[in-house]
Amino acid sequence: MANYVPALLNLPRYTHWSDVPDGLLTKTQLNRRGLKPGSAPVGQVLYHGNCYAPLHDVDAAVPKRGCSPAQRAALDRARELQYVCRRCGDRRDYPLGSGRWCEPCSYAAALYASHAKSRRFAREIVGDRGAALVVVAAGPGEYAQPETVAVIRVHDQELLHEGAAGAYGTPERGALLDRLDVLLDGRRVVHETDRGPVSRYPSMLVTPPGQHVSSTRDSLHAWLRPHRESAEKADYVSRLWRQWFAWTRDEWTSTASEPGDQERGVWVAWDRTAAAATDAFALAVLLHRITEGTEPVWERAAWMVDGHGVPDPGPVRRRKAGAAA
Repeated sequence: MANYVPALLNLPRYTHWSDVPDGLLTKTQLNRRGLKPGSAPVGQVLYHGNCYAPLHDVDAAVPKRGCSPAQRAALDRARELQYVCRRCGDRRDYPLGSGRWCEPCSYAAALYASHAKSRRFAREIVGDRGAALVVVAAGPGEYAQPETVAVIRVHDQELLHEGAAGAYGTPERGALLDRLDVLLDGRRVVHETDRGPVSRYPSMLVTPPGQHVSSTRDSLHAWLRPHRESAEKADYVSRLWRQWFAWTRDEWTSTASEPGDQERGVWVAWDRTAAAATDAFALAVLLHRITEGTEPVWERAAWMVDGHGVPDPGPVRRRKAGAAA
């Protein structure tokens, strides 16, 4: 409802409904009688303190044209469809709005959009002839120390560096950091992980023993901060794979996560060993498989398990997705 409706010029004004002469009605009042205005307003009445409603002569009003049976049936059908999801056909107890999508279908579409976007990002990485993946292998445990380090060129899967990590504060560790500074200078750098279950950030190499590892530990080495245009586009293989695999806890969320259960815990599509070169090769192969479309998507991905295939987001959602990308 408008906060302010100005008065019409050169028309009588009535400041209270009791002052309005008989035979003058608002458009809403005429509508309740099955009528519509047949002439220009002849007056106006104040309401809500700062709004004026035009008044029409009831004698000049004309009957409203009624709906034909076909029109009435079409309107009834449209009202009924407001409760039916246009994608899956499920009926809800409340109107679904202009898009007419139920919540599970909306979440399925959101997950599919993330899935498709992760493939585009993987293609960018694989298509970049200089992009390099850095893998720091460590044993299990919250304060595990790095054991080996490997750098692989993603495009052709050529191993650029493989060796021991050395101990923190030793000349061996310092020489490794210098080597990586030179090797990764000017390259797009990809990391294995952005979170558990085993934190293997490259910043482990500059983190003192017994301290929590941070993904932004040291600003002296640019390769410790992966290429990042946005939070969702940070170049972590684990993040790209999460979005691609599209595992979600239930139909009421569009947030992808590493799959897991009480027996196995969290798991991913590659082994995490103490041999960084082996792990790096497996991760590079995974990126290629995602790019080529040969990496299998979870058979219970939301847009598959509901039996409706790839969700068409519709024109409104496509425009929003395009603007976000």
